[in-house]
Amino acid sequence: MTQYSAKDITVLEGLDPVRKRPGMYIGGVGATGLHHLVWEIFDNCVDEAMNGHASSILLTLHKDGHSVTVTDDGRGIPVDIHPKYKKSALELIFCTLHAGGKFDASNYKTSGGLHGVGGSVVNALSSELIATVKRDGAEWQMKFRQGKPTGKLVRVGAARGTGTTVFFRPDPTVFPKTEFSGEVIRERLEIASYIHRGLKIAFVDEAHNTKISYCHKEGIVDYLRAIGTLRQAHFTHESPFSIDRENGCKLEAALQWSEATDEYVKSYVNGIPTGSGGTHEAGFRAGLVKAVRNYVETHNLVPRGVTLSAEDIREGLIAVLSIFIAEPQFQGQTKDRLNNPEIQATVDGFIRPALEQWLNTNRSSAEQIVGRIILAARAREASRAASASVTRRSATSGRLTLPGKLSDCSSNERSSTELFVVEGDSAGGSAKQGRDRNYQAILPLRGKVLNTEGTLLAKVLENKEIADLVTALGCGVGKSFELEKLRYDRIILLADADSDGHHITTLLLTFFYRHMHKLIEEGKVFIGVPPLYRIDIAKQTYWAVDDADKEKFLSKHKNGKAEITRFKGLGEMMPKVLWETTLNPSTRRLLQVGIADELQTDRIMADLMGRDPSARFRFIMERADEANELDV
Repeated sequence: MTQYSAKDITVLEGLDPVRKRPGMYIGGVGATGLHHLVWEIFDNCVDEAMNGHASSILLTLHKDGHSVTVTDDGRGIPVDIHPKYKKSALELIFCTLHAGGKFDASNYKTSGGLHGVGGSVVNALSSELIATVKRDGAEWQMKFRQGKPTGKLVRVGAARGTGTTVFFRPDPTVFPKTEFSGEVIRERLEIASYIHRGLKIAFVDEAHNTKISYCHKEGIVDYLRAIGTLRQAHFTHESPFSIDRENGCKLEAALQWSEATDEYVKSYVNGIPTGSGGTHEAGFRAGLVKAVRNYVETHNLVPRGVTLSAEDIREGLIAVLSIFIAEPQFQGQTKDRLNNPEIQATVDGFIRPALEQWLNTNRSSAEQIVGRIILAARAREASRAASASVTRRSATSGRLTLPGKLSDCSSNERSSTELFVVEGDSAGGSAKQGRDRNYQAILPLRGKVLNTEGTLLAKVLENKEIADLVTALGCGVGKSFELEKLRYDRIILLADADSDGHHITTLLLTFFYRHMHKLIEEGKVFIGVPPLYRIDIAKQTYWAVDDADKEKFLSKHKNGKAEITRFKGLGEMMPKVLWETTLNPSTRRLLQVGIADELQTDRIMADLMGRDPSARFRFIMERADEANELDV
């Protein structure tokens, strides 16, 4: 029997917990966690600006791409000795968890930092950090390594003005990759300049020798226009509704209806993006729906036989919501969702009367908005009728009603089951023979499916291939989508490893993104990566997914005589080979489909799959020099 006693208990002291479990503090050690280090330091500078102590921020991405410097003209971190801990305040902030000036409302009325861990977490996860402070007529500096000081706080010399500068280099022993993305940083800074109206933010990218400055006098109204441009939105009415109120909490919002079929809301709390929403978004949506309903009912604008749902009212909405509150309760250190229960009623109380008054004052815009909402309601009814004819044949009513070409798995449990959506009957035949029929289902599709970008759902469901796919999944589509009815745990798109196969995959992804968006959000959609080449050297066989993979393998085996076979398609593979390379969970390669940036993804989807050919032409011409070979 294994002994378990007090000596087996490990106590992590100082910043050791951060280095031992970085995911608890920054969400992980991938690209998102790496860039979260930048946001922690940058948000501290923004907090100074939010409270009226700073007017400009400069962020520099250094030439090596692996280090960052952030400078503000705020008050400067205190450098005097703390009476209790006998250390400088600067050392406490960067070396101690839960040390900071944001616990006392007299220093910061509102802030994005709550827990006093941002600076210390960045320090703990950096191989090098240098903090420089200007205040009280002098410049001070202290250096750290992996969260520990490498020397004392030193007075560098006399200095004018005030402010804080933090240089840091992420620790490569913590992060697999430590190279920052200039574009990711630039986008975050640009958004911050919209949220914090009038704040001057500059970004220097030394590798590309560029400097970009941002300052937006109209704040989130400018942001709303920028989002509309990126999404190529056709707005229903000319002027947006905007509100800027302060009573207990400060709220700014701007919104406008477009002809799009989805709802797009960007929300922020104390300048922190809340991608998962929260109580402020719930209050915003509730207030908006109430205002529109009150206006419609007061003026008796709804035709007979039409019922307006909340989803109809919000369809096509593009909005930006930003609130500033003294005691935000975020979900976790990554601050992705606001949990303050009282904020829902507060935001509702701000939005409803203001929007209702605006609708009554701007009657022309209001009539255009209501007309657009009525069209949405009628389209929903038409789509529901069309999707009902599909979902009635779904799995909930029995296996015999599933598409005839679907080779279903034998398991009755959704957990661990997989649906492979395969290109063509030939590939489907090999996949059916090579699969593990206990948990793997195969649905072959004939030819290229319909391009669903900008297409109404009722029209989409007239396409037999897509209708069969919806029936096989069993969870409905569009507004009738119900995730709990999904019949498979994973949906794997499996097409040939050539340009035609990539196109089919893109068409399917377009459908999922526009009409079954939740599947992607929940991580249910994957792309299978079949090999394009088989390489035999002596008794060794290697499966290369593309030309680059093939050349990389050959360069490592220059002395061997290679026999190379290029597959024309999945249908050429023997069932056993298809199992070994593409279906077997222990040997296959899968790419999980996710959305890193909703706005950017939406714009690219509209550009590349939309009806306007000029956007695709620009995309091709801008990247023509990147194409060494074309598979045509």
